[in-house]
Amino acid sequence: MCGFIGFFDKRENKEEIVEKMMDRIVHRGPDMGGKYIDDSCALGFRRLSILDLSEAGAQPLYSEDGNKILVFNGEIYNYMEIKEDLIKKGYKFKSNTDSEVLIHGYMEYGEDLVNKLRGMFAFCIWDKVEKKAFGARDNFGIKPYYYYEYEYEGQKSMMIASEIKSFLEHPSFVKEVNEKALKPYLTFQYSSQPDETFFKGVKRLRPGHYFTYQDGKMDIKKYWEVDFNDKHKSLEENIEDIRAIVEDSVRIHKHSDVPVGSFLSGGIDSSYITATLMPDKTFSIGFEQDNFDESTLAADLSKILNIENIRKTINADDCLGMLSTIQYHMDEPQSNPSTLPLYFLSKLVKDNGVTVVLSGEGADEIFGGYEWYDIDTGQKKLKKLPGFILKPAAAIAKSMPNFHGKTTLLRAGRPVEETFIGEALIFEEDEAKDILNSNFHNSRSVKDITNEVYALVKGKDDVTKKQFLDIKLFMEGDILQKADKMSMAHSLELRVPFLDKEVMKVGEQIGSEQKITKGTTKYVLRKAAEKSLPEEWFKRKKKGFPVPIRLWFQEEKYYNFVKEYFQADYVDQFFDKEKINKLLDDHYNGVTNNARKIYTILVFLVWYKRYFIDEIA
Repeated sequence: MCGFIGFFDKRENKEEIVEKMMDRIVHRGPDMGGKYIDDSCALGFRRLSILDLSEAGAQPLYSEDGNKILVFNGEIYNYMEIKEDLIKKGYKFKSNTDSEVLIHGYMEYGEDLVNKLRGMFAFCIWDKVEKKAFGARDNFGIKPYYYYEYEYEGQKSMMIASEIKSFLEHPSFVKEVNEKALKPYLTFQYSSQPDETFFKGVKRLRPGHYFTYQDGKMDIKKYWEVDFNDKHKSLEENIEDIRAIVEDSVRIHKHSDVPVGSFLSGGIDSSYITATLMPDKTFSIGFEQDNFDESTLAADLSKILNIENIRKTINADDCLGMLSTIQYHMDEPQSNPSTLPLYFLSKLVKDNGVTVVLSGEGADEIFGGYEWYDIDTGQKKLKKLPGFILKPAAAIAKSMPNFHGKTTLLRAGRPVEETFIGEALIFEEDEAKDILNSNFHNSRSVKDITNEVYALVKGKDDVTKKQFLDIKLFMEGDILQKADKMSMAHSLELRVPFLDKEVMKVGEQIGSEQKITKGTTKYVLRKAAEKSLPEEWFKRKKKGFPVPIRLWFQEEKYYNFVKEYFQADYVDQFFDKEKINKLLDDHYNGVTNNARKIYTILVFLVWYKRYFIDEIA
């Protein structure tokens, strides 16, 4: 795993800028650094050695004629197959890295190279003869990719990077808060606009897209999209397909020249990966409070599988004490509480001499694992009513004050497009608007953001629509962002075998009735895991990664920690200070549970202070 930076302009003092930008992401690649500079381009690279530990695997990597230069972050798991084809076509290889496959592959296949790749990747290839850059991001967005367009001496220019923070070292970068990002964040808990970020002008290259950049023009194209299409196979056929593809994916994901371990919680996803991988070590984290520690379950499974389990217990002092550092590494505000233990879990792995770890991200989105994909008992009863009764009742309820059963009625009587926005709904849109200053009101609405996604799955069933929305928004904007940033903060390579395009092909072909069956989520995956796991594990309900922030904010010490941020001078430019402090006081005094709302505001303020006031690396 690695990180890269680059920019394309005619300035002369490129080397000093490149070095500073590379230093900002040294955590992504502490083993080695390299750079390429010419009159129109500068590329920098930080390497974490995983395959071919020799200097032959160093980057930037050059084509045989020296005219094309590559920087690459990620792993190509089918590189040996592509390499064999390229060798037959006459290409010569100097190393055993997957990186070299990319540069030769681009010379042979051109832009079609991206369709041949199985892996997680973000890369850029500079053609110094044509003065053209070609870059791509993997199908799911496992690896991050940012770009920022600017002008230098009247010419359109651009910079690229694995992390936004490296842009801070470029003299043409103007650091400003994107005022259109804050309101949607308060609802979604993450930076939810697929191509924009919290830094004005900084954009993401979307998953499954590639670009060409030449003469100041950025041309972006989509090369892949999720395509749920039920093939109506029997349950038994789908179970066997899942078993075969999970085994195959884990096999290729464990390929490494350094030690490989696995994250392990009490849930089925990481347990299935662990039982298939059978690593030397598993790693788990838990909290001191009762009901917030799954690490004992992980230890139990490790004992059954005869694998060493290394676990650690953390507390509020650990998490809130590192909150500024965590948000620095995240690049953008992200208030999913599970980011906190993931930071310490990644550190635990690295501190114990393991450089590559496998994890279970993606299974819920592909195989229907979240409880919100099913409908509750109340909704099931209401849906038995005739539509001419249910829909008007829901329409009337929408404009009424809160009453017991209102949410159930609204969800049962309205289309999923109007009720489902993904995992989190922290602030209702009107609530977010109410606590924000007016200059942050003018942003895309929640509906604008979700409708863009729902438009791609018109006519599909509700479960499929929810899965698709989570893949395109929640998974890319939240789950994978924290997975990459928290692991790379500790120079740890995190691999996600479920998020493999061949696994996705199997998941796409399974009907929703096999994913959600008799109130059981991820049913078909659970059945596939039967041969690998004890019954208690493959039947266990999903808990996520519970974090006791509700309890923390009711303790005086941590109430005061938040209060200090909520009372800061800079708060007034964003929020109604009186209203956000009332949220905090009401929670502290036991009036109402505002923990997630408090944490979401806190995370933004911590991020802002770190990047715009402290400016400490």
